[in-house]
Amino acid sequence: MTGRDGWEPEAAELVRPYVITKGRGLPDDDDLSLITLVTASAEDARRPTRLSPEEQSLLELCSAGYLSVAEIAGHTHFPLGVVRILLASLMEGGYVMTRPPVAPARLADREILEEVLNGLRAKFG
Repeated sequence: MTGRDGWEPEAAELVRPYVITKGRGLPDDDDLSLITLVTASAEDARRPTRLSPEEQSLLELCSAGYLSVAEIAGHTHFPLGVVRILLASLMEGGYVMTRPPVAPARLADREILEEVLNGLRAKFG
């Protein structure tokens, strides 16, 4: 039913998450954390047709390069749990590869920084 303005309410989600994930459970947090980086495998030249439409959309999104699990969930508007389950399924099939995020850089030693600063002051005033 439309209102006086011609506005129509947005349709509710018709498919429940457990239908999309086929009842599978969440993978371990160690396997797919929010910041785990995911990309499509190099053997992805032939697109598999037996994947669900949701899995195919994730695979297409991952073919552009490395994205974090959180970014993939944001782009697809799927719940995070659903994305993690679908990515785990794609990993098992060999369609996507993951790598841990880049480790934070080690902090520089304070004494070294002070020596550099003193050297710069001595040279440039």
